[in-house]
Amino acid sequence: MAGNLEEGKRLFRMKRWDLALRELLQVGVEKFSEEENTELAYYLGLCYTKLARYDDALLYLEQVVTGGRDVLRVYQCRMMLAYIYVITKRSKLAEFELQRLRNSGFESVQLYTTLAYAAWSQKNFKGAVELYEKALDLDETNTTAMNGLGYILADAGMDPIRGLRLCRRAVDGKPQNPAYLDSLGWAYFKNGEILEARTWIRRAFEIAPQEKTIREHMKTVTGEG
Repeated sequence: MAGNLEEGKRLFRMKRWDLALRELLQVGVEKFSEEENTELAYYLGLCYTKLARYDDALLYLEQVVTGGRDVLRVYQCRMMLAYIYVITKRSKLAEFELQRLRNSGFESVQLYTTLAYAAWSQKNFKGAVELYEKALDLDETNTTAMNGLGYILADAGMDPIRGLRLCRRAVDGKPQNPAYLDSLGWAYFKNGEILEARTWIRRAFEIAPQEKTIREHMKTVTGEG
């Protein structure tokens, strides 16, 4: 049944997540080696993650983390576990996975920005700021770190002027990103510049009216939404 595995991998590379998953679930593992089982678990975890079936994804990603020998693949799966924990509002579990990576000597912008987001979601604003700063130390052009740091500095009143400046830079880097447009509008609002705030938040709302935070900011700043 190795053919099913190879076909599943091929479909995954084509971004046909649903078809890839269907193929992978047909793989017979009776004669598989431990390494082949781990590879199958890896691709099943990826597919389930892409399809937002997070509880299923966790099951397979954990198998790779506990039994995998490929260090980089284990790193990737820990990052995906952390991502799933963050978006499913299990921030402490996300922090645990990320700290494990950090303690193992892995450093990356993605690691620090994900850790920072987890800290922010637990209202640890000072910790989040420190982690976003570390991300920018590694890559001063990273828009995710700029936007996250700028938003917190403005929203929490820690340094609204610098927050606004960082949010502007993030939008300059990715002018169609609705999260960045919203952050910039909110930073203007926190700096008392209401007309500018309305302009940018309306742009964010036009792109992503379904986003809860953007809708809330739209209502607060414009009375609409």
